[in-house]
Amino acid sequence: MRLSQMLLVTLRDDPAEAEIPSHKLLIRAGYIRRIGSGLYAYLPLMLRVLNKVSKIVREEMDATGAQECLLPQLQPADLWRESGRWDTYTQAEGIMFSLIDRQNRELGLGPTHEEVITTVAKDMIRSYRQLPLHLYQLQTKFRDEIRPRFGLMRGREFIMKDGYSFHADQESLKKTYQDMDKAYRNMLRRSGLEFRAVDADSGAIGGSGSQEFMVLADAGEDEILYTEDGKYAANLEKAVSIPPDAEISPFESYEKLETPGTETIEKLCKFLKCSPTNIVKNVLYQSVYDNGMTVLVLVNIRGDQDVNDVKLLNELTKLAGNYEAKTVLALTVPDVEAQKKWATKSLPLGYIAPDLSDDYITSSKEVSSQFLRMVDQTVVSLTNFATGSNESGYHVMGANWGQEFTLPKLVVDLRKAEKGDRSIHDPSQTLETARGIEVGHIFQLGTKYSEAMGATYTNEQGEEKPLVMGCYGVGVSRLAQSAVEQSYDKDGIIWPVAIAPYHVVICIPNIKDAQQMEVAESLYKELNEAGIETILDDRDERAGVKFKDADLIGIPYRIVTGRSLKSGKVELVERATHQSQEILVEEVLSTLKDLIEKALT
Repeated sequence: MRLSQMLLVTLRDDPAEAEIPSHKLLIRAGYIRRIGSGLYAYLPLMLRVLNKVSKIVREEMDATGAQECLLPQLQPADLWRESGRWDTYTQAEGIMFSLIDRQNRELGLGPTHEEVITTVAKDMIRSYRQLPLHLYQLQTKFRDEIRPRFGLMRGREFIMKDGYSFHADQESLKKTYQDMDKAYRNMLRRSGLEFRAVDADSGAIGGSGSQEFMVLADAGEDEILYTEDGKYAANLEKAVSIPPDAEISPFESYEKLETPGTETIEKLCKFLKCSPTNIVKNVLYQSVYDNGMTVLVLVNIRGDQDVNDVKLLNELTKLAGNYEAKTVLALTVPDVEAQKKWATKSLPLGYIAPDLSDDYITSSKEVSSQFLRMVDQTVVSLTNFATGSNESGYHVMGANWGQEFTLPKLVVDLRKAEKGDRSIHDPSQTLETARGIEVGHIFQLGTKYSEAMGATYTNEQGEEKPLVMGCYGVGVSRLAQSAVEQSYDKDGIIWPVAIAPYHVVICIPNIKDAQQMEVAESLYKELNEAGIETILDDRDERAGVKFKDADLIGIPYRIVTGRSLKSGKVELVERATHQSQEILVEEVLSTLKDLIEKALT
């Protein structure tokens, strides 16, 4: 391709709407253009990158025996109601675009395709002889993001590979899950990315276990906790650890003490001259289930720890059946306005005790009459601790479970793991932290969808059993941008060779120089014929402009047909290092072949 014929407009200044380096660079270098909030046009250079990523993804998926298909983007609401996720996706998370057609039928634009693929399996899979089966697709997905940002990282329309496997048992599922773990690692390695695979929360997709693949980058939205021995890694939502040991309590006997102005842990510790590990903190939450039932949740946790909202949400989802519900639509810390709707009297905020009375809750069909009480594992073994008294301005100290307070029956891990915590697999290892961009996620779904939607098979004994399922996703457009976020400098993008739009750019400093043009044209033809993807900058621009654009666009290698032609040489510049060398014209092809082959292995 000749740059004089390509749709390419580069910008010298950062676009106002872009927030992170990769977003700025993709716009400045002419890869994408914003069409609307969270909506981008993929311009010719970007499409070449996306096609290369897609090719790598397809090759790795096909190597596992998976079969490519293509599923409808418009999905009937009835399928999602059958699985129980319609309210979750349209109300709780609110990420699905929903619409009503001219026949008054409700539809959704697919953010994911579990319901559709389960329907296909329900209609077509009859016997264990058809299993295992693995189908995947590459297509555009849609999410109604509350705040679209960061370009292709969090858009409302994006390209994704999603795959779904069907099995007769968990053992078969685990085999495919392991195959996908290997395939995903291969995809990221081949794309030239530094990444880490981490334990993850399954979220609204569901299932028994999942793993995320994170591209390491300072601008990543996700925090990763890991150990240096490489044996543990998890995202912050899922991470578990051993918290710091509690200090010996300075309180020797039980008493109630006036503690004015101590509604925070920091103020209370200063007043009592104690460690936050000696305090039981009591945090109030308001949970709303999909049947409209509001449940007030009281969590007891150690004063130096914070509640992990995702862990709490997962525990509340498990308990949905107790309230004749399926899922949680909202989880919040109730503000004053929210409290007015259910509180019989003003709550002693900042001074709440573990035994806060259920009398605070107004009797109503829409509100559970009792607090759901949960205790984090960090406070179970505490003795002689300080905590609230249910009276503003007063705390109690020297309290114990089984004496002054009853330990709640629901003892769970609700704490947020932190950098510096000891690892569970080896307490001598401490957790380190890094930022990451999630580009892939694999799930062991089990029978969640097959049971809900009646997708079964007949086993060898003639029994009808629910299909066991797995789910595997890769964000193609997100992966492409994450490569830029991981590799750039002050001059522009530094593409990995494997997914760069072109391998080489030939710059002609002076298109009026016959020799420069002749050599450039000859090399352009020779390299392309040899399978080295080459672009020719034959624009009528100053040499400096061409060099700046070449750096900005990020093509891995640049050939300059300049002054060195007098000695039969051209300049070869490596984009990643800016190192340059002069090589003979007849050695250009062999030199580039070696460099590219080395970069791809």
